[in-house]
Amino acid sequence: MKFNKVTPEAVEALTAIVGAGHIILPAAADAMMQYTHDETEDLRYLPEVVLKPANAEEISHIMQFCHQNFIPVTPRGAGTGLSGGALAVHQGVILSTERLNKIVHIDERNLQATVEPGVITQVFQEAVIERGLFYPPDPSSRGSCFLGGNLSESSGGPRAVKYGVTKDYVLNLQVVLPTGEITWTGANVLKNATGYNLTQLMVGSEGTLGIITKIVFKLIPYPPQNLVMLVPFHDEEEACDAVSKIFMAGIVPSALEFMERDAILWASRYMNIAVDLPEDIQAHLLIELDGKDMDQLYKDAEDVYQVLEKYNVGEILVADTEKQKADLWQLRRSVGHAVKSNSIYKEEDTVVPRAELPKLLKGVKEIGAKYNFKSVCYGHAGDGNLHINIVKDNMSDDDWKYKLPEGIKEIFRLCVSLGGTISGEHGIGLVQRPYIGIAVNEVQLRLMKGIKQLFDPHGILNPGKIF
Repeated sequence: MKFNKVTPEAVEALTAIVGAGHIILPAAADAMMQYTHDETEDLRYLPEVVLKPANAEEISHIMQFCHQNFIPVTPRGAGTGLSGGALAVHQGVILSTERLNKIVHIDERNLQATVEPGVITQVFQEAVIERGLFYPPDPSSRGSCFLGGNLSESSGGPRAVKYGVTKDYVLNLQVVLPTGEITWTGANVLKNATGYNLTQLMVGSEGTLGIITKIVFKLIPYPPQNLVMLVPFHDEEEACDAVSKIFMAGIVPSALEFMERDAILWASRYMNIAVDLPEDIQAHLLIELDGKDMDQLYKDAEDVYQVLEKYNVGEILVADTEKQKADLWQLRRSVGHAVKSNSIYKEEDTVVPRAELPKLLKGVKEIGAKYNFKSVCYGHAGDGNLHINIVKDNMSDDDWKYKLPEGIKEIFRLCVSLGGTISGEHGIGLVQRPYIGIAVNEVQLRLMKGIKQLFDPHGILNPGKIF
């Protein structure tokens, strides 16, 4: 589809909508730079203009104008995504939601909250914890990512294993459609069997169907106690195997994370946090249990120990201070940044049924040996969600450019053969777009493209993503 450029007349019209203080043009190179990239590898795309609207009404006017004039619009949250979803690959307009950053209302009677999409995830979590309430989804970038971006990708995070992902907490959305219409997608109720579920259609749509301007979340009571343990394994496949066995023993951790040796080694160096890492330790599981009663958590921990006795594990560390817990979580959350600081890399967000994790990990290492690439693996093992960071290391530029994509295809085919798919929480966006046919058949693609056409007849909203 051919789009129109942002002309001086268009700039004038868009400035009239948002105000002169809330528009950035390429001439302001320093201010523009942060909007040219997200956290996906080293990709950069320069938009023609960045707009910072204040509310749904301004966004509606922007979308009406761009729809009528065939100008592409790329919605953007905090820019922490890992699939290129917030990149202006067709130039045009970047529409930033950073000014829509209010927690509108926390309804303690109904355990609900209404927020705008530019609220930082951790800020929201802390605000509801003060009321004794809990919003569990916690992506690794929770200290900087926006709730709107979390919804666009249906983000998960470590605690999804017990509490579910972002989509499981969304009751209703206010959305501006690509044509400029403003609508709510559902109702502020826990049960809703009234027509198609437009709310869940929007969640995970990667900013291609509409721009979220308000979110109504359900909340749950906050579990005040937790217990965190770090379990070293002499064999990484055994670590993966132990994951499903823990659940089979009737234990549901609030988090169950896998880190192979290099993941924790690189993270400890990057964060300057000391970790005892004997030469024969190849992987770790980070296990968190939570609830209201510490005595019950200790009983659950004993059950975990009984499962682990069947494996060749090293000395288990149980964090005995809040700082030690925070350090362990900081290590896990910083693995991606640690890998990025070491080498050019690509991150693949694979997911399989959790009992298939050992086969996935073994297959990834075999594919790496075949194509001569090194990988650092970690992730949400309790969900079967393995992040595979492929580092360039000593690969030649030609192999990185031409051979590696074939290796990635093999990894994705392996995921699908194990009953999984090619993204658990990062989305398809730009960088996974060439591989979507591995996981999605022609019937599914036809339906998805038909939905896109219905919502966005001119194809202006986040073009170049998913399909």
